[in-house]
Order: sequence, then C-alpha cells, then structure tokens
Amino acid sequence: MRAFLSCFSLKKNKQNPQYQEAIILASETSFTINEIKALYDLFKKLSNCIYDDSLIHKEEFHLALLRNSHKQNLFADRVFDLFDVKGNGVIEFEEFVRSLSIFHPNAPKEDKITFAFRLYDLRQTGYIEHEELKEMVLAILTESELTLSDEEVESIVNKTMMEADSKGDGKIDQEEWKELVEKNPALIKNMTLPYLNGSHFPGT
Repeated sequence: MRAFLSCFSLKKNKQNPQYQEAIILASETSFTINEIKALYDLFKKLSNCIYDDSLIHKEEFHLALLRNSHKQNLFADRVFDLFDVKGNGVIEFEEFVRSLSIFHPNAPKEDKITFAFRLYDLRQTGYIEHEELKEMVLAILTESELTLSDEEVESIVNKTMMEADSKGDGKIDQEEWKELVEKNPALIKNMTLPYLNGSHFPGT
C-alpha cells in the first residue's frame, strides 16, 4: 500500500472536486479539505493511466499497487473489492477517499480492525477460516516479495488460528479478531499510512 501512494507526487492543481463535495468528505472522513484536494490529484492520475474515464479500474489499481497491470495478487484484489463499495467493478472518487480514510493516521482504530477483518474474510461469511488465512498470508508475502517454505507458512497460520480461535470452532469471528489484534497490534500496522497525513504528502 505504501508504494501505491508514494509512486505519485500529490501536488495541488486547479482541477479539484467541487468544493461542496470536498467539505462533505472532510466532515465524514479523517481527511482535511486540503488533503482531499491533494488526493484528487492522485485519483486523476490513477484513474486515467490506462482508461481515460476518471474511474479506477482493477488494472489501474494493480499498476499502482504492484507496478504491473496484469500481475495477479489476491491481496490487491481484496483491497480493490473493498474499495469498490458499489461493487460495479470500478472505484469512484468518493469511494477512493472514504476507503483510504481508514488508512489515515487519525482514523479510529475500530475502523482499521474491521477493515482488516473484512480483508481476510475472503468468502464474506463473517468468519476467517484456516484456508482464507493461509491464502492471505501467501498473498501478502508475494506482495512484499518475501518467500517462506510451505512448512513455515503453515506454522504461522496454525499458530495464529490457535491463538485467535478462543471458541474452538475452527474459525475466527469479529470478536476473536479484535481480541487477537489487541494482543498483536502489529497485525494492523499496515492499516496506517503516514503518506495520508497532509504534512507527509510528497510534493506538498
């Protein structure tokens, strides 16, 4: 996610969203109006780098996140799907801002925990099961260009399931996930991106 934001310079320009829309988004997210204006500049670059339609398609999202529009990655796909709130295959500006707001340093911790849970809940059942956890661990390792043996991956997954599944039903519900994060805050470390704080925007 850090590469996703750092690969573009967020310089302010005159082509910004309507001021009224910026005010609404600022009042309902963790962003200031100036930060939203800067994000609009990023959005315009992302949404027109392949298709000139001011909408972020999955290929454009992959290009920004993975530096490759055709590379398949479950982690990138899951993030895209969660950003695509309307489920219409593209990310609009409002969806972009509201979803990125969760990664803002000032965003509520509860929102970060919930988003992370939804990220791992691949089949959207309200639970994280063993295979889902394993798939996401492998995807995150791939996105981070890290390699572990099958035994090491399985060990990580098994230990996590044993620690988190306090009810012993073979799956992790939202309550158990929250308890796991409270014990291991590093699990949501990547849910906070310093770049989203206006004072850290490159080029501003």
